[in-house]
Amino acid sequence: MESLYVDLLEVLTNPARRYELLAIGLSLAFAALFAQRLRRQINRESTVSGLRQLAFPLAAILLLGVLRFVAHHNDWRLHFVAVAMQLLWAMVGIRVAVFAVQRAFPRALWVRSFGRSITLLVWCYVALDLLGLLPELIAWLDSFELPLGKSRISLWGVSQGMASVLGSLIVALWLGGVIEGRLMRANGIDSNVQAVLSRIAKALLILIAVLIGMELVGLDITTLSVFSGALGVGLGFGMQKIASNYVSGFIILLDRSIRIGNLIQVGAERGEVREITTRYTVLRSPGGTHFIVPNETLVSTTVQNDSFSDPNTRVAVRVQVAYGSDVERALAILEEIALPEPRVLRNPAAQSFLVSFDDSGMTLELGVWIADPANGALGLQSNLNRAILRRFREEGIEIPFPQREVRLLNPA
Repeated sequence: MESLYVDLLEVLTNPARRYELLAIGLSLAFAALFAQRLRRQINRESTVSGLRQLAFPLAAILLLGVLRFVAHHNDWRLHFVAVAMQLLWAMVGIRVAVFAVQRAFPRALWVRSFGRSITLLVWCYVALDLLGLLPELIAWLDSFELPLGKSRISLWGVSQGMASVLGSLIVALWLGGVIEGRLMRANGIDSNVQAVLSRIAKALLILIAVLIGMELVGLDITTLSVFSGALGVGLGFGMQKIASNYVSGFIILLDRSIRIGNLIQVGAERGEVREITTRYTVLRSPGGTHFIVPNETLVSTTVQNDSFSDPNTRVAVRVQVAYGSDVERALAILEEIALPEPRVLRNPAAQSFLVSFDDSGMTLELGVWIADPANGALGLQSNLNRAILRRFREEGIEIPFPQREVRLLNPA
């Protein structure tokens, strides 16, 4: 570290070095302004969105190259421009690699979430190596030791362990994304089985990655027996619901009682199954509302599945006619009304029934079958009711309404 202090003291006492650092700072400032304006003009979803990340280092390299060219023709000696350009080129390479990974795996959310952090960490490591400060930093971190039971571990060992585990996790998540993509493209495997296999593969890869990272650091894996015992006790006492939801999620995916696209009703919630995770299931109602139902609820309660074995669903519309109406003609009209509807299936055919004799009139029911219950039945019922009202008026069939007769006894 003493050489670093000497170099800093030389920079502060030498005017030429200060002017050089000032020129580098101005170049970086102009490059940052240029990159900021370019980001505003380029959309994130455009094909040249990669220029958003490369605008600053490339512009800074160009400006520093011009500064180097001018200094060469004026016999100015530069000491920091070459190092700054190396750091900028390292930034370009790291950002290109991260952008390529993001394009290769667009569904991997961890790449978007931790892309900047990973880029910063790798660039800092390369920068310290280029500046010659990495060996001194390693020695300084290695001098601090932390007591851990009978053994002692240094800060450098902790840093190595975190880097090893992080690198192993990145590789595991990448492989998990590859396996998931291959499974989802397989046509001969059921969707629920695909989800189960992809989740099991990710869990195993993450576990293997953590174990490999610990082995690279030199930690004894047998020490995890105490932690696993404590975790088991915690699951037994404080995490029953979470564990139950995860187990129920695997049960649902394996027995295929509920699949993505099924129209189900759980209690008061009714909707189409959009996603099945290991902890919860997402339902989308015909009105657009999303319900998050714990998997334990789906396993322990009664679930009405309208498309478990057959997606066809019956939709019924009821109407009353007066007692003096021609019932046979009214039933025939109901069946005729269902024929022009495009959503109504021809097989099974629509049927009409005389349901009951009520106070105000006779109740008739028209039952039709549809193959797309996820689109809702309210629009179809509205079309059928409007057609019934129009045809009954044309045919002279009366739709009664409740009437009450009031008699006054002993009027004053």
